[in-house]
Amino acid sequence: MQANLVTLIRIFLVFLVIGLYKVNTIACGIAVLLTIATLYMDALDGIIARRLGIESDLGAMFDIAGDRIVENVFWVYFASIGMASFWAAAIVVARSFLIDWLRTLAFVDAGQTAFGSKTMMRSRWAKALVSSRFSRALYGFTKAVVFVYLGAVLLIQSGQAEYGWSIGVSTELLVLVGEAIVWLTVVMCLVRGVPVIWDSQDVLFRKMFPGLLRD
Repeated sequence: MQANLVTLIRIFLVFLVIGLYKVNTIACGIAVLLTIATLYMDALDGIIARRLGIESDLGAMFDIAGDRIVENVFWVYFASIGMASFWAAAIVVARSFLIDWLRTLAFVDAGQTAFGSKTMMRSRWAKALVSSRFSRALYGFTKAVVFVYLGAVLLIQSGQAEYGWSIGVSTELLVLVGEAIVWLTVVMCLVRGVPVIWDSQDVLFRKMFPGLLRD
């Protein structure tokens, strides 16, 4: 219950953050701090579940759903205001729907989960790229960097407009760096999706072409 509550709080916070970005510079600063807290809580709910011994398949799936809501809201928002490419956001969102659909098929078909002892990942390279704690932590860190960085750029732009801030670096350069980080994150997102598709071949063909496989 405690871990699921953390996930619910994260979902609430991401919408609060988006609302704060539109207010003023002080609100933008609070939004950046809340973004950091929201993304840190991605790890916190798992830690709580493990320490209290309340890990469950449904809890893990709810955690993933929370992750998707949080990151997709950020991607859509930053794309809508021109801080991230429309195509970057579209690719990530489309990938998330596809991968989560495949994971749902694996869970319904064989009780397999995205991570953990019952992971749907079979091959070593798939486990290394997708379900290993290192890979998940690295990708989570990369997403945190891109969302916090873009939020910080918004804060700087707001401060320049409202208070005349000067940081000695052009906002054009900051935006360019942001674009590079965005596309790096997109590449990592796609790379981590490939093993899921590869290891889902059996269940995918069994569900979509049952007659063909029987023949």
